[in-house]
Amino acid sequence: MPYAKPEALVTTEWLAANLDNPKVRVIDASLPRVGVKEDTRANYRDAHIPGASFFDIDKIADPDASLPHMMPTADIFAEGVGALGIANDCKVVVYDQHGIYSAPRAWWMFRAFGHDDVAVLDGGLPKWRAEGRAVTAEIPSPSKAIFSASLRPELLRLVDQVKANIANGKEQVIDARGAGRYNGTEPETRAGLRSGHIPNSLNVPYAGILKDGSLIDADGLRSAFESSGVDLSRPITTSCGSGITACILALGLYVNGRDDVAIYDGSWTEWGGREDLPLEK
Repeated sequence: MPYAKPEALVTTEWLAANLDNPKVRVIDASLPRVGVKEDTRANYRDAHIPGASFFDIDKIADPDASLPHMMPTADIFAEGVGALGIANDCKVVVYDQHGIYSAPRAWWMFRAFGHDDVAVLDGGLPKWRAEGRAVTAEIPSPSKAIFSASLRPELLRLVDQVKANIANGKEQVIDARGAGRYNGTEPETRAGLRSGHIPNSLNVPYAGILKDGSLIDADGLRSAFESSGVDLSRPITTSCGSGITACILALGLYVNGRDDVAIYDGSWTEWGGREDLPLEK
């Protein structure tokens, strides 16, 4: 069965054919994987898709937050992407260096700030390079563009909303972390966090909806969510360690027709770091 909303993904073939289109802007939104020491900005400088700019998820973020890469204001986002030469009439293609890992976070941010013409490169840089396609160390210098951003609050959840949802149960909360961290049987990767999960939340590990750095097919996506107890007809908020892999679940749900999924921005880094919030194991 084909995806219901395939526009959230582009293929390497499509991108290769559209690299010279001035209205297509490519960004590398790579973050280091949790627990892995790697410098994704240095990797970008060494080799990236020609014309791609580096979208720093840790910098285009709330500068005053104590938590990592929290959502910025609309003005900060607009300034950050405008500096990359991205205007509102551009099609944005996001990739990362791991296949699909952090690129969906940038994809969701664009959508949350009102820009729907954005897609993730399926398979990311590994697939691009495996196919022998060109990479470069040349850093582009795009002309600054004007980008207008306006937050869609329905796509964002804050801690008080998630806490209130425990009692009212209006939304399903889906945790993208691995089963061991969700169950509290494995330690958290960030020091100082409690182990467990948000009460009543469900677990769909993000790795289970990926294969070789790409999203699995539509039937596989539906099965992965439904077999974990998710009712695909009801409201959904996704969570994870720090709001990154939750966006992989949101992407998987989007391509299967759900464009209304919200992200709990603080995720477990916030929830697990606060003694006043309840948890289950």
